[in-house]
Parts: sequence; C-alpha cells; structure tokens
Amino acid sequence: REYGAAFTVGEMVSSKGLCYNDQKSLELLITDPEEKPVAVQLFGDDPDTMARAAEIAARYHPDWIDINFGCPAPKIVGNHYGSALLRDPERCRKIVEAVVAATPLPVTVKIRKGYSKDEVTAVEVALACEAGGAAAITVHGRTRDQMYAPPVDWDIIAAVKQAVKIPVIGNGDVNSPQQAARMYEHTGCDMVMVGRGALGAPWIFAQIEAYLNHGRI
Repeated sequence: REYGAAFTVGEMVSSKGLCYNDQKSLELLITDPEEKPVAVQLFGDDPDTMARAAEIAARYHPDWIDINFGCPAPKIVGNHYGSALLRDPERCRKIVEAVVAATPLPVTVKIRKGYSKDEVTAVEVALACEAGGAAAITVHGRTRDQMYAPPVDWDIIAAVKQAVKIPVIGNGDVNSPQQAARMYEHTGCDMVMVGRGALGAPWIFAQIEAYLNHGRI
C-alpha cells in the first residue's frame, strides 16, 4: 500500500476454521488501518458455512470479502476447496449467493482458467459468480494442473472480460510495469493484480503507476 497498490487482499482463511472459532483462523482476519482498502479472503465449499464465515469476517471491518476458487494447493483441492470448485459452476454460484446475502460488504471472487487443459471453465464459472451477485472477479490465466508453471493464458482473461458485465481483474505473470501495460492492452481487464511479482519488490506498484501514467519508470 505504501508503494501505491490500489488495494490488498489478505491470506486465505478457512470458513470451517472460523465457524469452529479456531484462533489461528480468526487471527488471519486482523488487518491494519494502513493496509486499507483491504479484503479478507475466505475458502470453503459449503454455502451455509461460507455465509456464517462471512458474517464473522465482517466483524473485523474489511472493505470487502473475497472468495477463493483458485488455490491449486493439493491440501486445498483435496478437500474440494479452491480450484476444485471450478468443476462445479453451480456450487460456485450458490456459495457467492449465500455470502452476498450474509453481509452488506461487496463480495469478489478469485478463479483460474480451469481445472485442467481439458476442463477450461473460467467463463462459465465467472458467469455463475456474476449471477450469484459477485461485485468483481479476478482471473488467473493458468489451470489448476499447471500450478504456477508457464505458459500463462491471457486470452482466457479477455474471454471472461467479454462475457461478464462486472469488473474483471487480470492476474498471472505480471512482474514488471511493461507486463502490466501488456495485460491491460491484451485483455481489456479493469485492473491488474500482482502476486508473486511483488514478493521482495513491493515498489513494483509505484513503478507500474509511473509507467502507465508517464511512460517511464
């Protein structure tokens, strides 16, 4: 945030952990005023549990709730959380709908291209999330099977942008100001999310702003 990031998103928090009053899960909801605007990110596969978790999370005064349908970690996917839900757009819709109904805060969603190269469901899932009431959607241009291996597919971000009416945030391999500019141009996305590219280099956000606004770093 000090270097100009438009917003930040917290660590993934287990909806079940929150509902069971797990102290480690609750601690992940704590944010600093200087981080704002900041979202808390929840994961889970049950609409009712996710709704209760959102109610608990709202007590910690985040600016919005983000739902993770994108995490590729084996432990998460093995429990049918994260990107495992990309195989079930209707369940995604129900989860978003339940969370939206449970809190007055905006609700956003993070997804991936799909589960595998044979299961590219990003557009279908994005439309389902939009139907459930999502305020915006972030698309990472890789499948679950890829984890973080190249290549990243920015075309799928463009396809989602063309399919939905809500804002689309592009994500994947933005590790320089030039890459951020290319993503905007290639996908037509509304915002760019930087993940691993900010690790060890938080000034990337200031560099991106300078490059986009003045054509130099």
